[in-house]
Amino acid sequence: MVALPLGVLGTAQAQAHVKWFCAFNVAGQPEGLQNVLCPNFEWLVAIALLCLMGGCLMEGTPLGTALLNALDRVTTRLRTDTGLLVRVVCGFFFVSLWNLGGIILTPELKTDAAWVSWLQLGIAAMLIWKRTLPVAALGIVFLFGLATWTYGAFHLADYPVFLGIAAYLALTGLDRTPFGIRPIDVVRVTAAVTLMWASVEKWAYPDWTAPLLAAKPAMTLGASPELFMKAAGVIEFTLAFALIWTPLVRRVAAILLAAIFISAVFEFGKIDAVGHSGIIVVLLGIAADDARTAATRRDVVLAPAYYGAALASFLALYYVGHALLYGTFATLPTI
Repeated sequence: MVALPLGVLGTAQAQAHVKWFCAFNVAGQPEGLQNVLCPNFEWLVAIALLCLMGGCLMEGTPLGTALLNALDRVTTRLRTDTGLLVRVVCGFFFVSLWNLGGIILTPELKTDAAWVSWLQLGIAAMLIWKRTLPVAALGIVFLFGLATWTYGAFHLADYPVFLGIAAYLALTGLDRTPFGIRPIDVVRVTAAVTLMWASVEKWAYPDWTAPLLAAKPAMTLGASPELFMKAAGVIEFTLAFALIWTPLVRRVAAILLAAIFISAVFEFGKIDAVGHSGIIVVLLGIAADDARTAATRRDVVLAPAYYGAALASFLALYYVGHALLYGTFATLPTI
């Protein structure tokens, strides 16, 4: 994780959600797996794994402990006010959607139903009081269900973080930690799933981003568009996977991801600021989380296996799910 920032800097602008700015076709044929799983992809994954394992190794050293202690000190106020910040930012998000009108949760999910905007304003109002947070959570779940009904489950697989935010608000409002699972843990996992799915989409549909790369060729840092999109996906997938790994690794990953999303706002403007505000505040909350479990050599040894399993699972879910929903059994992907 320590060696990743230099590569991350080059992919910051690629983190703008391409569906908000470019034409896309979810039902279109994705890039073949034989083209995705190429030697360049394998080298990128190998480098990412080395960084991940290096972060795990550091965590068990005095330097890793010192970094954790420093993060604890720097993020004290953020940690104390995480719940309040989530409510404020979510309130900003839903008021912005009400103001824009004709949108269900994200810019590309359009609707002609005027009542949706007013529901989103109502959700913002419910965020003012702790007792009404579960009501706001129900509203978010309802909107997610409406969007799924309208645009399909495969499209909404991009956004499970909304369900995580809803769960966070409900559990916070009710002061519940079911089975010892904290609200921040729930939203952390859904954020990781959201970003890992988005990473696969970068590999499956690199052509969606082609207009952005053509308009801003400096983004690629001299690399070919194909290599750039593979690298952007691998970096995003690795940082997203790190969110569910050891404490120092996930906190550093959250900081890097938050920095990437914030930097993209300067390039892509208000739409990106509104659309990504929810996940940015979640990432800041993860960075401030001081829960610790002792890192061991087992974490280092198992990192490649779990990473590989996650990568294979998301590739399979994406490609097989797409083939079943938009194609036939005859179009199931082969390597």
